[in-house]
Amino acid sequence: MNLDEPFRGTDARAAGLVTRHGLTHHFRKLHRNVYIAPGVEPAALLRAKAAWLWAGSTGVLAGVSAAAVHGTRWLDPTLPAEIVRPGKLRSCPGIVVRNIPGIETCAVDGMTVTTPARTGFDLARSHDVDRSVEMVDALCNATGLKIPEIEAVAARHKGARHLLRMRTVLELADGGAASPPETHTRLLLVRAGLPRPETQIEIFDDAGFVARADMGWKEWRRLVEYDGVQHWTDPAQRTLDIDRYARLPELGWTVIRVGADLLYRRPHVLVERVRRALRAAGASV
Repeated sequence: MNLDEPFRGTDARAAGLVTRHGLTHHFRKLHRNVYIAPGVEPAALLRAKAAWLWAGSTGVLAGVSAAAVHGTRWLDPTLPAEIVRPGKLRSCPGIVVRNIPGIETCAVDGMTVTTPARTGFDLARSHDVDRSVEMVDALCNATGLKIPEIEAVAARHKGARHLLRMRTVLELADGGAASPPETHTRLLLVRAGLPRPETQIEIFDDAGFVARADMGWKEWRRLVEYDGVQHWTDPAQRTLDIDRYARLPELGWTVIRVGADLLYRRPHVLVERVRRALRAAGASV
């Protein structure tokens, strides 16, 4: 038993790992009979595991919790865990309990969770459009899930709530996004009326692979790259960036680089910069 992850107090005591006094004074109580070591911040995956223990290892982890178990990154750690369970178990602070019949499930690490496709179906209906697109992008990126697989689940649940919102989300989603800012960049460009960019574009020269770009348009040889913090703080990444940004123009590609300030504080500048680059290549935008 790993006391750095959520654990049942009764299990830890039975194993002789803690005393009643130690449990009360040296561990943080998350839920009834569920504890964690002090100083460990419960991210989405730990919240999911805690909910699973709280429910007595029964039910089905769903929504954000299922996404976390499937390896989805960048989930909001403040969102409550979600579990589907019939019976009288009620929601409590930090855990939402639902009773949903006919839910698609699978097993991951000894826990029962909704399948990736069902998880995407739920995420696409459960939050505002932008947040849902961000989470569906991240889920698809983590699992290899494809949008038609989510649509197949939707076809089996035609009476579910918020299907119109889900359709909007699925039209905008793209598992090629490797971070939320990449999702936000793509949404900004599409909503500005620009052609939808392809994601994760691979560029080659005669010698082989040169680079993989966040998004862009092969037809016009224009790329958009989001530079996260690691592009400036990681020396190895910085060296790689310098080399590839020198090589790409030699191969006829124009790169529009994006940072957090440009994306979130000056989005109109970014849109016009991309628009001009596309027009210069002959695009009618």
